[in-house]
Amino acid sequence: MRILVVGAGATGGYFGARLLEAGRDVTFLVRPARAEKLAAQGLSVRSPVGDLHIDAPKTVTADGLAGAGPFDLVLLSAKAYDLDTVVADVAPAVGAGTAVLPILNGLRHLDVLDRAFGAERVLGGSCGIVATLTRDGEIRQMTELHTLTYGERDGTRSERVARIEAQMEGARFQARASDKILLEMWEKWVFLATLAGATTLMRSAVGDIVAAPGGPAFIEALHDECQAVAVANGYGAREKVFAGARKMLTAEGSAMTASMLRDIEGNARIEADHIVGDLIERGRANNVATPVLERVLTHLKAYEHRRARAAA
Repeated sequence: MRILVVGAGATGGYFGARLLEAGRDVTFLVRPARAEKLAAQGLSVRSPVGDLHIDAPKTVTADGLAGAGPFDLVLLSAKAYDLDTVVADVAPAVGAGTAVLPILNGLRHLDVLDRAFGAERVLGGSCGIVATLTRDGEIRQMTELHTLTYGERDGTRSERVARIEAQMEGARFQARASDKILLEMWEKWVFLATLAGATTLMRSAVGDIVAAPGGPAFIEALHDECQAVAVANGYGAREKVFAGARKMLTAEGSAMTASMLRDIEGNARIEADHIVGDLIERGRANNVATPVLERVLTHLKAYEHRRARAAA
């Protein structure tokens, strides 16, 4: 199976590297500068589950993809704000038999990919990893979390999912095929929107918010709103999952923050519309009030406007 991994950053680079380590046929779709660096320095992963270095991994840039032919699997890990560009770049790699596996946050990207490639080619997917790309191009995994979940959106166990399972077998991360992938994507979204909303609005880690007057009640209200939207859309988090998330989100002394907060602190672009705005829209479509989420979005959009003005 020929696998195209879109990007060689913290997420795509990590899972692609682990697949290469397991002997799979992986090519990275990257920008020219990243291709040059990978050719010169290789792809390095520093990880608590084992470091890895790959000399000169196979890469391709967008202008060279047309000659590479269709791939069997496209693992798509781009940021939501880059999705339109990525779709145009990756189009030559998608043929009649290609499976597109996105591991972006939220669900809005599914509509974009369905329009571009056809819903029959687009799987559901979700990943869990805490990693960053350092300035020198090394991928640094900061915890042992490294999960990749995927499946047909209608819940069937198809032949192509079985083929993907065979490719994932032996790779040094936790891969799992799911017959409830849309539900699992919603469950992650409910958790992530709460974590991102709370830590960015308060500019603090979970434990600091919990220690503040009204902090636990604020997090719980935000979590309840996100869950209410999911319920109204038919994908409310399962009781055990919701309870586990609530425990993590209100843990005393927790240093947990969302990557969105780290992006804001680094004056970087954020996925405000994809993670928070889209959840609000889906709530409105089902008459679910989301006043706390709306305050979060106001805060995030104010940051985006300030950042854009400073760059002008």
